[in-house]
Amino acid sequence: MTSTTRRTTVRRATIDDLDAVVPLFDGYRQFYAQPSDHGTARAFLSARLQRDESVVLLAHLDDGTAAGFTQLYPTFSSVRAARVWVLNDLYVDVGARGHGVARALLRSAEDFARGDGAIRLELETTPDNATAQALYDATGWQPYDETLRYHLPLTRG
Repeated sequence: MTSTTRRTTVRRATIDDLDAVVPLFDGYRQFYAQPSDHGTARAFLSARLQRDESVVLLAHLDDGTAAGFTQLYPTFSSVRAARVWVLNDLYVDVGARGHGVARALLRSAEDFARGDGAIRLELETTPDNATAQALYDATGWQPYDETLRYHLPLTRG
């Protein structure tokens, strides 16, 4: 099987890009076993973009097809007294995989975070997502083993 690399452009999405991002975000949620729900996807993304609570980077292939996205959330390191961005979501449409879209999104996220003066990008993925882990390893991401990660569920589900 031969894979060809297509030109990918990435730019920061605005509220005017909802129609392009919603199906990708819905696909991302389905990957994590959530039911398809374009209404929920639209409402969630719209709120993040309108409130400037996240940065969505949207990738298009050379033919104009919306191919993937990544969503970054801001946080801070109190110890370092500096900005940190969390790369929370990364998704490439099934039809666009194998064309370098994920790598282009990761590069764009890095460029954005550097330009914003952040000291690092962080992400997490599920232990069984070997494809994502291989991508992160190949693009210079490093495992972070200095802490134990905990969470406190506040709702069921």
